[in-house]
Amino acid sequence: MQVATTGLVLRQVKVGEADRIITILTPELGVVSASARGSLRMKSALFSATGLFCYSEFTLSSGRSHYFVDNAQVKKVFHGISATIEGMALASYMAEIAMELAPAPPEADAQLRLLLNCLYMLSERSYPCRQLKAIYELRALTLAGYMPDVLACSGCGKYDGGEFYLDPIAGNLLCAACADKARHLPNLDEGALYALRHICLAEDKKLFSFTLSDSSLKDLSRVSEQYVLAHLEHKMKSLDFLKTVLE
Repeated sequence: MQVATTGLVLRQVKVGEADRIITILTPELGVVSASARGSLRMKSALFSATGLFCYSEFTLSSGRSHYFVDNAQVKKVFHGISATIEGMALASYMAEIAMELAPAPPEADAQLRLLLNCLYMLSERSYPCRQLKAIYELRALTLAGYMPDVLACSGCGKYDGGEFYLDPIAGNLLCAACADKARHLPNLDEGALYALRHICLAEDKKLFSFTLSDSSLKDLSRVSEQYVLAHLEHKMKSLDFLKTVLE
């Protein structure tokens, strides 16, 4: 049986001399693995379309355990990503999160659009890497059903004013006073708190429309990373490498 779908290549593994197995995020099938036979040959019709971070149209046939790529045509290549080590490292990290979340339809469509938008912004260098990292981390987990409770302090109901603490495990906010009672140190300044709420709650077309000071961005990046690790429940190699190039 054949199926036609669009998809983003999240990972590629070389098999033998000319084949590769690719992992694709698709809106209709979720995350799937597919064998792309002969795709490493320069003259292959599959060479470009099955490359890492390529967004392509695929015709897949189903096998016993995974799919085979029959045809593929490039829709978008994010050339700017490979221009810097930071870009490739961040793209790899975002792809690993997508594979870990393994969204199924209909969520897969929203996750794919989010990742494509982030890769486009990364390719165009429209925003700092740390900002794109935090946007993707928090929005991807929100779409997956892990949105933190960002509306008010869970202790006293305070909405804003001063620093707050986001518990990365429980996912709730505490104002500075309530955080002190619970023996936590605030980890979000006012700018980072605003950005946290914006990322989780804004409509898609306004997702990227905010700016942050360097100090607020550092707070947000640290908290969003802690939140991802707490909910995915294990370390990720791509994050370890990303942190070495973002320092």
